[in-house]
Amino acid sequence: MSLSPKQEQLFKQANKHIPGGVNSPVRAFNGVGGTPIFIEKAQGAYLYDVDGKRYVDYVGSWGPMILGHAHPAIIETVQKAAQDGLSFGAPTVYETTLADIICEVMPSIEMVRMTNSGTEATMTAIRLARGYTGRDKIVKFEGCYHGHSDSLLVKAGSGMLTLGEPTSKGVPADFAQHTITLPYNDIEAVKACFAKFGQEIAGVIVEPVAGNMNLVKPIPGFLETIREQCDLFKSVFIIDEVMTGFRVALGGAQAHYNVKPDLTTLGKIIGAGLPVGAFGGKREIMECIAPLGGVYQAGTLSGNPLAMRAGIKMFEFLRQPNFYTELNAKMTRLMSGLQKAADEVGLAVKTEQAGGLFGLYFTDQTEISSFDHILKCNVDQFRQFFHGMLQRGINFAPSAFEAGFISIAHSDEDIDFTIQAAQEVFAEIKAQA
Repeated sequence: MSLSPKQEQLFKQANKHIPGGVNSPVRAFNGVGGTPIFIEKAQGAYLYDVDGKRYVDYVGSWGPMILGHAHPAIIETVQKAAQDGLSFGAPTVYETTLADIICEVMPSIEMVRMTNSGTEATMTAIRLARGYTGRDKIVKFEGCYHGHSDSLLVKAGSGMLTLGEPTSKGVPADFAQHTITLPYNDIEAVKACFAKFGQEIAGVIVEPVAGNMNLVKPIPGFLETIREQCDLFKSVFIIDEVMTGFRVALGGAQAHYNVKPDLTTLGKIIGAGLPVGAFGGKREIMECIAPLGGVYQAGTLSGNPLAMRAGIKMFEFLRQPNFYTELNAKMTRLMSGLQKAADEVGLAVKTEQAGGLFGLYFTDQTEISSFDHILKCNVDQFRQFFHGMLQRGINFAPSAFEAGFISIAHSDEDIDFTIQAAQEVFAEIKAQA
């Protein structure tokens, strides 16, 4: 897709003082090639770039825009909050109210601490698990991303149960050796890991529905096995709901799959898209956090009043009786339409959905349940799809390894427009295959 001179110039200018021209790597389009588009504004299901071109958006600021962009009630709430002051560095009643709501809709959370991002939440949940258990080792899974803290930027070693290796420069090998990385959805690997290291494992962290290697749902028994092994060895079970929280279901993926973690991490959706995160869980574990306990965590902007008030207003909509029924119906319409469009032109495509999240895979594999399955998908065909759709005014995540999102603001017309465009792009890809 060729961009306007204005877009090219803006990216060139951004590269002068911003590494790679972006403030988060996936925005750089390295996964699909080309130059990122600069967005000027958004409304409902749409983004508008600096040239005024409109895009039907299936990224939703990477998840939180479940009501759509710039929802009038959210904007009004934030404007009123801003008039009262942007930050106090002191308690407000809004922190208490949002904490009460989170604990009510997610029963596994008895106490909650606000942070400024999902990365902060997962980083502190790991520290808390270690402080609570007095152990060092953490178990994570291939293809799951939990933010960029040192302990979690770790890949598997040379063997399934060998010590981890850093995936980023700047992460000391000494940090990585305390992280064990296992294949996602491998029940036997979980059991073998605990059999070998159980007494040393502080906690296990997992995305209940993986959304950072495209979308991979848990197989029956996977999450239950982690719960069982953590109970057996008195390790902390951490479910990372930064992406899935309030998108798969009101009570998160943990409610949908009926599995109860010890700690849960949440991201920017709790502030309707403002910079915020949270972690929470069992009272006896959360009481180990300062000022009650010896595990230190702090943040001047934690519980920021704008984010708290925006989140409170958002939950008014999410808690309406038919909200998730309607959201799921929109997703089913989109996924079934995309699947039919691919089938009609004979292109090997698979679709998957989990509440308000979806996956699109260019593959003839019948099953997508592991990182290895994802790596066998056709990345070149995804690149063609991404740029073909962007050219037609539809925005998907610029990576074959990211899940997509739908909002309640997407209309049937938006979805049908998307399906029609996809049919054209699928036909082009098939013709070149």
